[in-house]
Amino acid sequence: MVKNYKIIVEKYPDNYVAYPLGLKGVVVGQGDTYEEALADVKSAIKFHIETFGQDVFEADKLVLDAFVAEAGVII
Repeated sequence: MVKNYKIIVEKYPDNYVAYPLGLKGVVVGQGDTYEEALADVKSAIKFHIETFGQDVFEADKLVLDAFVAEAGVII
């Protein structure tokens, strides 16, 4: 069975970090490229579900979409 997840991929000067939305717990992947980070987080999602079962889904918090915004804040 294939289930689609919304995944955030962050680009840093030296690598990429990726994490899914809508799962309980910490699931993170990383890599030197976007593709490596995405492959790593997919593997981490599969391991997380196999380890902790279907209870890892936040069924009441279905993620419909994700946005990135930048806002200036006076500090």
